[in-house]
Amino acid sequence: MDDIILRLKKVDGQVQGLVRMIEQREQCEKVIVQFQAAKAALDKTYSLMLNSSLKECLNEHDSENMERILKLISKK
Repeated sequence: MDDIILRLKKVDGQVQGLVRMIEQREQCEKVIVQFQAAKAALDKTYSLMLNSSLKECLNEHDSENMERILKLISKK
């Protein structure tokens, strides 16, 4: 979990950087590149969290939580 928290803090820093870039009216191209980087980092963190949660459910044979997680995933 520490890795996930660290990654989320980095994403938070990227988002704060995006806010500053927009406030300072940086070039659109630079902003878009930073948006893509933040989105990719968040997507990777999401995948890690999902993987960790599913492994935990499998190890504990927790089918109820597994079903809840699968329903959340399918809402995309």
